[in-house]
Amino acid sequence: MQERNGKPPEEAPKEEPLVAASLLDFPTAFPIKIMGRREGGFTTAVIEIVRRHAPDFVPGTIETRPSREGKYISLTATVNATSQEQLDALYRELCDHPTVVMVL
Repeated sequence: MQERNGKPPEEAPKEEPLVAASLLDFPTAFPIKIMGRREGGFTTAVIEIVRRHAPDFVPGTIETRPSREGKYISLTATVNATSQEQLDALYRELCDHPTVVMVL
């Protein structure tokens, strides 16, 4: 490297590795909205997936809302989230289900 104005070049600051900081304090009650086609077994499948990742989830607390046309259904499941990893795994499995259209 060349010197500028007779001064040795400055070293670039070393970059620190990025650490994803969570905005949530765990454990926390975390609502997840799952939208899908109104087909037989959709609600049951969602409950099974949620319980795999949050065994203390109470299925009776799930909120259900049909779409205006009745073709889709929205479920809101509030889980006791214990970590970001738990939520990520739950979101991945829900999104992979064939009748799930969207997860928020």
